[in-house]
Amino acid sequence: MRRSKLPRLALAAALLSGAFAPAGAQTANDALRAEIERRSGELAGKVTEWRHDIHQYPELSFQETRTAAKVAAHLRALGLEVKTNVGGNGVVGILRGGLPGPVVALRADMDALPMTELVDLPFKSTVKAIYNGAEVGVMHACGHDMHTAMLMGAAELLTGMKAKLPGTVKFIFQPAEEGPPIGGAGPMIAEGVLENPKVDAIFGLHVGPELLGSVGYHGGAAQASTDNFKIIVRGKQTHGAMPWTGIDPIVVSAQIVLGLQSIVSRQINISAAPGIVTVGAIHGGLRENIIPDSVEMIGTVRALDPQMRLDIHQRLRRTVESIAMGAGATATVDMVMGYPVLVNEVGLTERLVPTLRYVAGAEMVKQSAPILPSEDFSRYLEKVPGSFFGLGVAPRGRDLSKVSSGHSPLFEADDAALPIGMRLMATVALDFLSGTMNKPAK
Repeated sequence: MRRSKLPRLALAAALLSGAFAPAGAQTANDALRAEIERRSGELAGKVTEWRHDIHQYPELSFQETRTAAKVAAHLRALGLEVKTNVGGNGVVGILRGGLPGPVVALRADMDALPMTELVDLPFKSTVKAIYNGAEVGVMHACGHDMHTAMLMGAAELLTGMKAKLPGTVKFIFQPAEEGPPIGGAGPMIAEGVLENPKVDAIFGLHVGPELLGSVGYHGGAAQASTDNFKIIVRGKQTHGAMPWTGIDPIVVSAQIVLGLQSIVSRQINISAAPGIVTVGAIHGGLRENIIPDSVEMIGTVRALDPQMRLDIHQRLRRTVESIAMGAGATATVDMVMGYPVLVNEVGLTERLVPTLRYVAGAEMVKQSAPILPSEDFSRYLEKVPGSFFGLGVAPRGRDLSKVSSGHSPLFEADDAALPIGMRLMATVALDFLSGTMNKPAK
């Protein structure tokens, strides 16, 4: 049966299983791969300029209007179908290839973080904004400026081979990845970003302070869920000299903080999957000789297993309420569900590895361990198969043990990673569409 006659669902299933690759596809795909490699060098300067501009003028979550306008203008100039204001400030570009095939989505996030940049760069951010009622600096301290510029470049690369490209590519530029618990992926999905045309697979990358040009992948649970909690402990206010006449919520809160740590250390099987319970802030009392009426605590729960996530929630609530009751106090727990566990489709991730090795070099591609930071790319993966991988962008020649992490005002990324990321995204899309992403890693 000719490929063009396959029903859409059968075609997608065949590509995802790796069981189908049309005759002659490898030869044609090799030529397109070579074209991506050649043209990525030509585009490197332009992508670097985009990255510097986006870095110099960062925007907080849900405020990415300038960045979105820049992206949309570029996609329109390429002749793509462009949708704006998707799920907020989201932008979607649709490239329909000249040959029949499935639909693949590539995603980049656009938002920055509320912190003042301390790296002395020619394109250093001096932007200020209001966050939680206070004026703050704004900085691309997590590399989203690079993600956006790389995907803009990948869009230009793939558009240049439109006539020879099988299938359709959706370029998803997402707002508010740094805006949990809502984030930007959920609203974009709700507004149909994975439909019309329906996406068969989705891919994304995230830069980090690892060896420049290195690539990390992980099939299965790769990044943690993140949920926030607020605990209010209510006692009975009294004089600090006579604690027996009241109920001290500060002492109860201290017992709760310690009790919560036993959930991870003694109550869950951390050999199966890690979890974390962190109390990040405690507020209570105004004066040294007054026992207050109440104390408020806020914190986060992270897990790499969806069932363990819910189990920790139940144990947290039970621990808090029981400790408070034992002291004659009361306590309430408000749990806000955030991003789910990011689960890469195992088979698809295995078949992705040869593509990563082709672009980055076999010696630069490694299976990485799961990590506990969260990502709302996880919401796309709840809907369609896909994989999310990492790209090292630490400045060349630096001691990796001394390189600042993401979410630091000293985070710095090397522009030399930009053409690598652009090629990764474009080649991953090409290989999926061409049906040549069909061999598991060895």
